[in-house]
Amino acid sequence: MQIRKQFKFEAAHQLPHHPGKCARPHGHSYRLDVALRGPVQTNGPAAGMVDDFDALETLVQRTIIDEVDHRSLNDFIENPTCELILQWMWARLRPSLPNLDELVLWETASACAVLRAGDQAK
Repeated sequence: MQIRKQFKFEAAHQLPHHPGKCARPHGHSYRLDVALRGPVQTNGPAAGMVDDFDALETLVQRTIIDEVDHRSLNDFIENPTCELILQWMWARLRPSLPNLDELVLWETASACAVLRAGDQAK
């Protein structure tokens, strides 16, 4: 089963290799979907759940959102495309979330990148 939690943050960036307007500094209201996959637990504090949404929220907030919110993404990602931002996020989350299944980063209301556990670029 898969569970999914949504997060929002504001950040600026510029794409140094882009031939158009995205080469200039600009910002986005990002939405990040974090999905975990696993069985429904039968005992312990997360009995009846794949994972605890509150624990997931605390981890993602501390590991990702606190680092990127109201920041320039170029400060820690040289070419912060949506795809490379996702790879950066995956690398930070994966050690604490072995059941991480998918990340979806919405840069605008109609444009996103998806990184799944089975993808080559982890």
